[in-house]
Amino acid sequence: MGLRDLVERHSATTVVFLHRLPPWALPLVVAVLMLVGLFVHSWVGALAMTALALFLAWFAYLSWPGLPWPGRVLRVAAVLLLLAFALGDITRF
Repeated sequence: MGLRDLVERHSATTVVFLHRLPPWALPLVVAVLMLVGLFVHSWVGALAMTALALFLAWFAYLSWPGLPWPGRVLRVAAVLLLLAFALGDITRF
C-alpha cells in the first residue's frame, strides 16, 4: 500500500463530512480564513493562511491524478502564494 492509498483512505471520512455540510459552510470558512490572513498581521494571520494553504494542498494532493498540467501549476502556485503571505505575516513582528 502506497502513500496515496493511505492518504485517500484516511481522507475519506473527512471528505464525506465536508460533502454533508451545507453548501455555504466551506466557502464561508475559507473566506473567513482568507480575510483573517489578509487583514490580521500577526501570528494569527499567519496561522490562518497556513491552515488555508494546508487545506488547499491536501485537496490538490487528492485531485492530482485527474488534473491537467495547468490545473496542477495553479494549485501549486496558490499554495506557495498562501505560504508566502503567511511568511510575510510572521516576519513583520
